[in-house]
Amino acid sequence: MQFGVFTVGDVTTDPTTGTTPGEARRISDTVAIARKAEEVGLDVFATGEHHNPPFVPSSPTTLLGHIAALTERIVLSTATTLITTNDPVKIAEDFSVLQHLSGGRADLMLGRGNTGPVYPWFGQDIRQAMPLTVENYGLLRRLWREEVVDWEGTFRSPLQGFTLAPRPLDDVPPFVWHASIRTPAVAELAAHFGDGFFANHIFWPASHTRRLVELYRQRFEHYGHGSARQAVVGLGGQVFMRRNSQDAVNEFRPYFDNAPVYGHGPSLEDFSALTPLTVGSPAQVVERTLGFREYAGDYQRQLFLIDHAGLPLKTVLEQLDLLGEEVVPVLREEFAVGRPADVPPAPTHALLRERSTPGAGAAAGPDSDAKD
Repeated sequence: MQFGVFTVGDVTTDPTTGTTPGEARRISDTVAIARKAEEVGLDVFATGEHHNPPFVPSSPTTLLGHIAALTERIVLSTATTLITTNDPVKIAEDFSVLQHLSGGRADLMLGRGNTGPVYPWFGQDIRQAMPLTVENYGLLRRLWREEVVDWEGTFRSPLQGFTLAPRPLDDVPPFVWHASIRTPAVAELAAHFGDGFFANHIFWPASHTRRLVELYRQRFEHYGHGSARQAVVGLGGQVFMRRNSQDAVNEFRPYFDNAPVYGHGPSLEDFSALTPLTVGSPAQVVERTLGFREYAGDYQRQLFLIDHAGLPLKTVLEQLDLLGEEVVPVLREEFAVGRPADVPPAPTHALLRERSTPGAGAAAGPDSDAKD
């Protein structure tokens, strides 16, 4: 099982000091967080994609390419790559290059985005979000898998005799997760292709996440990719820790109360009760996270949001120390207990390359094209 962190890249004023980091500082801090994540033994670092203030990660592959040069082991991913407003040809090119630069330490999460104005900025209509998702992803898959692509669709110009350059590393496309907070159609799309499904799991109650994951697992089995428990699932989560739980609550409260997304809404206590947000000791984070398996089953990737709402870099790095020293080692051990042998491991380039080898028995694996 993989453990890591993701960032949304917000530039937010620290409510305790009144200090607002500049964009250059926020970007350099993000690089420092990724490097620290590898240092403390985490498996994945992921960045969001946003094209509007107060966010800075408008070019995820540029950021991840830089981080790839400064790291050796950690998997580099996106917390959302906008399949609706990015051209699929450019996505295919960018992530193929990132694969080569990182030695295969790259995958991506596709999403539709939740900022309405972004669609017209890139010449698209938000009312066509799901048709755009389906069409663009269908083309993206072909670009990574076919040497020469002839294609015609609704939302972009046709392709005639197009060959992607560079080809994916080892001719193995990056693993794709379809990320969603609320949309069943995204779970259906992931299941149809046998891809991973990532339930962002940070704003909604457990009952909602349970329904999305169960739908994905049922449809994964329906499309012939394996049993429901062999489906590849990832979850998001939010944590803030101090060794003393009340210290964590007291320190995090002003950040929560002024956060751009949920600030000035429900109380910290109510939001923690209704969603997976866990503010407390490392032991409380372990206990809460282990509970995710009760409604998501045995899953493959757990990512935590730890750097939002104006938290200073020093505090974020302290969170990473706690994750690496006191939380993730326990989670690795506990999640392994009772894990059925047929539950697949988290996808990596090496594993996908092995499955793509003739005779490896990968026809019904997570990346197969089995359908009705």
